[in-house]
Amino acid sequence: MSYETLEYDVTDGILELRLNRPENLNAFTVQMAHELIHAFDRASLDDEVAAIIVTGNGRAFCAGMDLSVEGNVFGLDESLEPSLEDLDTNLDDPRIEDGVRDTGGRVALAIYRCTKPVIGAINGPAVGIGATMTLPMDVRIAADTARIGFVFGRLGIVPEACSTWFLPRLVGISQALQWIYRAEPMSAREAADGGLVSQVVPADSLLDTARELAHAFTDGRSPVATALARQMMWSNSAAPHPRDAHLIESLAMFYTSQGDGKEGVEAFREKRAPEFTTRASSDMPPFHPWI
Repeated sequence: MSYETLEYDVTDGILELRLNRPENLNAFTVQMAHELIHAFDRASLDDEVAAIIVTGNGRAFCAGMDLSVEGNVFGLDESLEPSLEDLDTNLDDPRIEDGVRDTGGRVALAIYRCTKPVIGAINGPAVGIGATMTLPMDVRIAADTARIGFVFGRLGIVPEACSTWFLPRLVGISQALQWIYRAEPMSAREAADGGLVSQVVPADSLLDTARELAHAFTDGRSPVATALARQMMWSNSAAPHPRDAHLIESLAMFYTSQGDGKEGVEAFREKRAPEFTTRASSDMPPFHPWI
């Protein structure tokens, strides 16, 4: 499938997913949201994809929501008067899904349920949804010229894209609230100092650094074990008690020990590289997905 707002390119097992509206600084649209959801779900089922790098074409990562569109710029149906119960009980109803649900949040949930490691390579300005869409990604690296901002307060709106769940888990609630209250773009270095970004690198080495990370995460690794570990880490870290993590870990160990685990043990004993054969698209254990 081809996309109008994205580029989807797989090389050596690494998907480079590039936001592709450079003339608009890759400003986010409802169409981009739909295409991102499709791309992440597609990548989960694509056994040629071991890891995903998300970046932007041109000089920006994503300049936030495209505010030039007519009507409600967020694509929401102002004729509705939804309640919390409406969303809770009718989340997938087309009127709720298209007219009420935050499009950034739907993208964040697609990234959250993805079975492949996801690296955000922030190549330039990343504000609003451009910042919050990176939060469900496993690692964020930034060019030294990047600027990142949770600027919702300047527009009289609130954080979205499930960011009130992700951001405090990544940087702590006090740091998260300071950035939200200030609503100002910050340098890549400040984002790194606050724990949001793991590396700041020269702009011309950003993608090479991301590719090295992607290969380090996935070369010689079991696709099923990697997929389970990603989702276990995200979901279990938010569980109310370690017993909840114990239940999932027990099942994951039970099934992986019978699959690629056998090959991994034999390879260790024979002092050779393992040859894992499972596929994340078809060989996930029967308790998955539990999230």
